[in-house]
Amino acid sequence: MTTVDPGTIPQHALDRVIATALEEDAPWGDVTSETLLPADAVATATLAAREPGVLSGGGVFVAVMHAVDPAITAEVHAADGERFAAGDTLVTVSGPARSVLRAERVALNLVQRLSGIATLTARYVEATAGTRARIADTRKTTPGLRTLERYAVRCGGGRNHRTSLSDAVMAKDNHLAVLLASGVGIGDAIRSARERLGHTVHLEVEVDRIDQIEPVVAAGVDTIMLDNFSPDELVAGIAVVAGRALVEASGGVSLDTVAAIAATGVDVISVGALTHSARALDLGLDVAVTA
Repeated sequence: MTTVDPGTIPQHALDRVIATALEEDAPWGDVTSETLLPADAVATATLAAREPGVLSGGGVFVAVMHAVDPAITAEVHAADGERFAAGDTLVTVSGPARSVLRAERVALNLVQRLSGIATLTARYVEATAGTRARIADTRKTTPGLRTLERYAVRCGGGRNHRTSLSDAVMAKDNHLAVLLASGVGIGDAIRSARERLGHTVHLEVEVDRIDQIEPVVAAGVDTIMLDNFSPDELVAGIAVVAGRALVEASGGVSLDTVAAIAATGVDVISVGALTHSARALDLGLDVAVTA
């Protein structure tokens, strides 16, 4: 269902997450399976949906299985970004039972987390359909999982904000407070930054009052973030910007408010809840073991 090509997860990032998770979950092996299960037992397992949603992480699920044991075979029945119904089979795996059960929890944790993010993102995207607004994530991600969680946002039809502090200049309220305390005007700071930055570096500034908009835009920003503005204030702020910069709305965004925010004509709506408040989707692994 995604209208945004989610692309792929960089292999090095995926390998790092999986290796860390598996080491955490079974640092010296799976004592239970190795003690109780016959070494030659074979398991066939299905990743099944207990509730409807949007899939993200089907390939991640398979990658965890293969990281534990390359002998495990897998068949993916749904693509990332695809909607599914309760009861649908999403992935089938088969291989040594000990290996399947060792990989089970890590594989489930990741696909449930990512599918929860994709599903929540899709709801925000649907709520703003027909407007110009893009739904974007923020840096409010789980430490160590940002690359995967941002992929999940794309699976749900959302867009990514800057990946890290290294990607763009983004002056927020605390930066402005330091400038004010140092006696430096925001307009002067922006113009000075422009002189030092490369021409490809994006520059964004957050404001929380309408009277701050004109000096910021006049100094030459690429994007201005209007933080915690009401819909009426957003309309007024967009009029002041007058097309000289992209307008991003942030703060106080929920499924109850996002449609009204989008209707004001903003270009971007950033939503921290996509990653910091998404509920893990209820997916289960049904296992059949044969000796």
